[in-house]
Amino acid sequence: MPETTRENLTGGGWKDLDFGPFRDGVTIHWIKPFIDDQPGVALLKYEAGAGVPRHRHEGLETIVVLHGTQSDETGDYGVGSLVVNAIGTEHSVWSDTGCVVLIQWDRPVTILEGH
Repeated sequence: MPETTRENLTGGGWKDLDFGPFRDGVTIHWIKPFIDDQPGVALLKYEAGAGVPRHRHEGLETIVVLHGTQSDETGDYGVGSLVVNAIGTEHSVWSDTGCVVLIQWDRPVTILEGH
């Protein structure tokens, strides 16, 4: 199996993966870390009530919600939702109930508040 393969993510396969610290209340499982300006791919697991402060997207970001609900200023996104954030857009993200998302970033975001 290739290093970048993760099995059965939509069926809860993420539960068996190791997650490490990312932000307060949010942990990360890297599938492909940022290396030499190449996009990063990861799973983010939000505890109930956790979030990421307002930030700007320095590259395209694509998210698929695998479990729970992720929210931002424009709405709530449940299981199966696809969220695409364009370069230059800004928002904050949270999950009232907790969630797990598959995320691909072209470039790391710039945090604008809550450092």
